[in-house]
Amino acid sequence: MSEKKNEVSRRQFLNYTLTGVGGFMAAGILAPMVRFAIDPVLKATSGSEMSPVVDVSELSNEPQRFDWTIEQVDAWYTSDVTKSAWVYLDDNDEIVALSPVCKHLGCAVNWAGNSDYPDQFFCPCHDGRYYKDGTNVPNTPPDAPLDEFELEVKDGTLYLGNPKPRGEA
Repeated sequence: MSEKKNEVSRRQFLNYTLTGVGGFMAAGILAPMVRFAIDPVLKATSGSEMSPVVDVSELSNEPQRFDWTIEQVDAWYTSDVTKSAWVYLDDNDEIVALSPVCKHLGCAVNWAGNSDYPDQFFCPCHDGRYYKDGTNVPNTPPDAPLDEFELEVKDGTLYLGNPKPRGEA
């Protein structure tokens, strides 16, 4: 009986060797690129960070615009971003913090921004209007109320987080 030898030819040996070396080199080149691409995803985020905005004693029943700066990290780029909120005390002396961004086109709304509507938020882009509590006025362009900021009070200071949508009107 003849036993068949499983010999590797020169051609097969070179093919296996070059494939292995080529795969090793490709992995060495691609691994840093893949790591670079997914690195921001791997970093833990702290969720909603609260920022100090104003001393609670400065608030009144009239909406006031307050601006504050946060450090924003976008992948590998860090920048300072200014945020704004309309803040006031409602009839129950509870703090209300509304986003100044119109839900129609994203323009900035102003309190009593139009003399025809003195006690409403007004968006100049398409005459959008909101009542003082942030709900949209029927038959005006905005189809949703203004977003409300997450808020908390610590040691007499108002801290605001991210705005959260309040749903459809």
